[in-house]
Amino acid sequence: MSDALVEAVDLQVHFPIGGGALGGRGAVVRAVDGVSFTIERGQTLGLVGESGSGKSTIGLTLLGLEQPTGGRIRFDGEDVIFKGASLRQLRTKATMVFQDPNASLNPRRSVGASVREPLEIHGLHPGKQARSTRVDELLDLVGLSARFADRYPHELSGGQRQRVGIARALACEPELIILDEPVSALDVSVQSQIMNLLRRLQRELGLTYLFIAHDLAAVEYMSHQVLVMYVGRIMETATRESLYRRPRHPYTKALLSAIPSEEPGDASERILLEGDIPSPISPPSGCRFRTRCPWAIERCAEVVPELEPAGEDGTVACIRADEIAAGAPMEHRSLPVAHSRIG
Repeated sequence: MSDALVEAVDLQVHFPIGGGALGGRGAVVRAVDGVSFTIERGQTLGLVGESGSGKSTIGLTLLGLEQPTGGRIRFDGEDVIFKGASLRQLRTKATMVFQDPNASLNPRRSVGASVREPLEIHGLHPGKQARSTRVDELLDLVGLSARFADRYPHELSGGQRQRVGIARALACEPELIILDEPVSALDVSVQSQIMNLLRRLQRELGLTYLFIAHDLAAVEYMSHQVLVMYVGRIMETATRESLYRRPRHPYTKALLSAIPSEEPGDASERILLEGDIPSPISPPSGCRFRTRCPWAIERCAEVVPELEPAGEDGTVACIRADEIAAGAPMEHRSLPVAHSRIG
């Protein structure tokens, strides 16, 4: 039985822009354009795609930092109202860990002051001593000691700063944490430590995560379900196991083909995506991926593919998905792994 903590139905987030060469009067950036998904309680939904696909916009919208243009969001079974007391309450239930731990912390505030701030804003753990005790508990929870409370961000390493960001996100005892590229700015050796910390916290506290990333290895390690986006639309959804074992959408195949093989002499080919990701101001007709898709045919420009059931537990938005799964040849070339690149 489904136990969805978050449900997004036909979510749209558009940004009007001025005239000129960008698109003329009345032009709109369709950052998120009709996206529906659920995040099961206690699980992690991985959200992947190239820069400009709308991933971070979804995360910001779930927190009310961006306003939806259309559609609806339900949190714990209730429609979210993005104003007043309802929005304030949402921000105790859903918080965010940002990509750059240095930029997300105020350099003039001590670690303790930064972690304490959400408690002060929302009136939690009233009293100076109670809040100091709570700050110490949070720092200990993320692998830092109470002595870090008096330090400032410039005195910490990147990994330590991100642990502070996680402690701050935990301050209000949220149910959902949006992790927006939480390890991409860290050294590789530190990335695994932070991801292991996040997994431990999820087990111990029953947290639900939206894990936004472009690192497919990190998404595989962290996620239960994976959602692949391209220019504001969903291309494919599946469980982690299904998506990495048998991707069905050409875009997913291209992304996964870019992962270096661990096997010496692996002769698998990397799918070459020519050109740049289209502008969300004027996306291509039909399938938005067709301008870069190696399997694209004329009909792809005429039909907007809807998400259809695929496999045992996924969906895919591609009119040729069954043909491709059956071995349809590419209309364009691919390149050996060692000599190709995406974009």
